[in-house]
Amino acid sequence: MERFVRFVREGEPSWGVIVGETIHALARAPYCGVTETGAQTPLAGATLLAPCEPGKIVAVGKNYYDHAREMGGDAPANPILFIKPNTTVNDPEATVVRPRSSQALDYEGELAFVVGRRATRVAAADAADYIFGYTILNDITARDLQSADGQWTRAKSFDGFAPVGPYLVTGIDAGDLSLTTRLNGEVKQASRTSLMMWGVPALLEFITEVMTLLPGDVVTTGTPAGIGRMADGDEVEVEIEGLGVLRNRVRWEQAD
Repeated sequence: MERFVRFVREGEPSWGVIVGETIHALARAPYCGVTETGAQTPLAGATLLAPCEPGKIVAVGKNYYDHAREMGGDAPANPILFIKPNTTVNDPEATVVRPRSSQALDYEGELAFVVGRRATRVAAADAADYIFGYTILNDITARDLQSADGQWTRAKSFDGFAPVGPYLVTGIDAGDLSLTTRLNGEVKQASRTSLMMWGVPALLEFITEVMTLLPGDVVTTGTPAGIGRMADGDEVEVEIEGLGVLRNRVRWEQAD
């Protein structure tokens, strides 16, 4: 298992791999080949960035039975897909800003994976050959706008609505990991990835029948029950076994 990060080095974004308590800088994204530059930075005190640079984020809706029930209606017959633009990517420890057009901002803790090679019509049995590693994503949603629009694009696409990180982890079996979301320290979501309707291999097969995924693209696999509202100043933490803790604060954008 290896943990990769993006971090600030000499004022610029850089990729790195964690070795003990040190970040070893890399020449490029690790899915393009792991080549160390020789530079090293202490992990303690480093400013970590989202460990991904996706061309697109493909998200899955209602992929846990309990979440499908809490949202109303029956479980879907097939995975429900939607796209979050890459401008939604936000960093660990960064602030999520509620836009003035929304009065109802929700957290959704999710397992996500980063694609390591061009993927078109991938069979589920071959999924591991195309997945570079796993991370955590909080699929921030303006719930009132989702309800008003009757579809999901606007509600999930504001800048910064996809905090990701803190690590990109390889060599981990994502089939049965614990997932916990805490709001101001109180547990709100507690589930396991084994309870998804469609696991990672099945999702990759379904998605790549529709579209080609490119190296660096992110797929986020859906959220379990327990989604809820965030208020100004709240802190939300999403923890997934083996992947660390993704932590962000929320700030209300004030009207003019």
